[in-house]
Amino acid sequence: MSKRNTTRFIAQPRLSALMLATLVLTGCANITPQPLADKEVRDAVAQDQKAVRQGVEPIAGPLTLNEAMARALKYNLERRAKMMEESIALGQLDVTKFDMLPRLMAQAGYASRDTARFTWSSGYNSTTPSSTNPLNTSTSAEPNHTMSELGLTWSLLDYGMGKSASEQAANRVLVAAEKRRKAMHVLMQDVRTAYWRAASAQLLRDDVARTVKLAEEALADSRKAAGEMLRTPLEPLRYQRQLLENLRLLESINQELSTAMVDLANLINAPVGQPIVIADAQVRQTADNLAEVPVQRLEEVALLNNADLREQHYNTRVAQEEVRKTMVRLFPNITFSYGMKYDSDAYLLHNQWNETGLQLSWNLMNLFTGATQKKLAEAGVKLADQRRLASQMAVVTQVHLSRLQLMNARSQLSRAEAIYNTDRQIADLMKNRQVAAAQSKLDSVSNETAAILSLLRRYQAMAQVQVAENRLMATLGMEPKIGSTQETSLQDLTRQLAAAPLPWTQLKDTAPMVQPVTVSTKW
Repeated sequence: MSKRNTTRFIAQPRLSALMLATLVLTGCANITPQPLADKEVRDAVAQDQKAVRQGVEPIAGPLTLNEAMARALKYNLERRAKMMEESIALGQLDVTKFDMLPRLMAQAGYASRDTARFTWSSGYNSTTPSSTNPLNTSTSAEPNHTMSELGLTWSLLDYGMGKSASEQAANRVLVAAEKRRKAMHVLMQDVRTAYWRAASAQLLRDDVARTVKLAEEALADSRKAAGEMLRTPLEPLRYQRQLLENLRLLESINQELSTAMVDLANLINAPVGQPIVIADAQVRQTADNLAEVPVQRLEEVALLNNADLREQHYNTRVAQEEVRKTMVRLFPNITFSYGMKYDSDAYLLHNQWNETGLQLSWNLMNLFTGATQKKLAEAGVKLADQRRLASQMAVVTQVHLSRLQLMNARSQLSRAEAIYNTDRQIADLMKNRQVAAAQSKLDSVSNETAAILSLLRRYQAMAQVQVAENRLMATLGMEPKIGSTQETSLQDLTRQLAAAPLPWTQLKDTAPMVQPVTVSTKW
């Protein structure tokens, strides 16, 4: 058999084995979508429900506003997600720091051949290998040998890029902290609104039910009288029309208040459907010291502390670091390397040796594309600056609008107080006249409905005052000084919120109001 035929005979089984291995691997890579089974979904839901309630203290008694805000800050799921985002950003900063360190690589391998690596050789005066004399063959490597290496590599370009990336990651941590502050302001605003809606629902529930019952009794009496034809048909119908209109108003109040407890329970991560008793359901006019604070002072505080504006400042830093990264890419790269190597090949005279290297490399295409890359990075800085300027104007506008909204909300609350007191007195007088049989049920229902609507508007006005106050506080970037919501107990957090000074008393000081941003490391 000739040498060529022998080679073909040996190559065919190898090719067949390779094709068989390819088919097997292709079959293993065939993945089909697997829909979730009902049991998997049920198990996941059960685990999620358990995780939602884990560590949440039950509501033991009447709920105060400070405790509601403390529960929201400590247990609200969306706030937990924001804190996790901040923690992840901090973890990314820790990871990017390692990019500046040298790379320490450990490698090990094994090489094997089914035949020894023999090569032909030729004589001094010959230019072709001598394939007829077996003595002209030689080998310099074992068919089977192992290799290992431990090498240290450090690149100057990688160090520069890693340092800029670490600076960007550090600023993104601060951006995440400002987003957490903004989310906290929105959460406290929503809790205040939901709390006073729940308070009004608790206080009006019995009055609405009693008035609805009285209206339905009057409606039934009117229909009975209309059936007996004691009066003209038009008079009972007008009477019923007014009663039905009052019932419609009362039902709209019920619809308005029916979702209050659900919203509050969702914000404080309490079981939905659990009855919540509001501790303080009385509306009290809070002190208005805002008029004593100059508008210029409000603008100064907002420009220093506003979360959105501070976030734009950090984004400008990130864009500036991108320019530095672009400039670093334009420079040549110097790479230092040092390695300890070992090879078990018996043909080697020295099986173990150390190897040192210094390499200079430069991407010459950067000479042509560097100007474009730098121009793009500088455009990013200009965009960040423009967004910061737009945010500054928006913040100043929000200060003036929030201040006017708060003053208008306080005025509306005072007006609602006066209207409620008047309607309440009218309802009491009409109730006494009804007892003396000098007033019809229709008038009593109408007066009670008007009093309930006035009380509802009173609570709505109080909620608007709370919302306006919190919106102005968020615009100014002010929040109560409290400890870590994860490490502080619910009772201590409630006491800290109750002891926090009113926001307007802090504005009388002329010192800068910059609040230190704390980075959360726990979920």
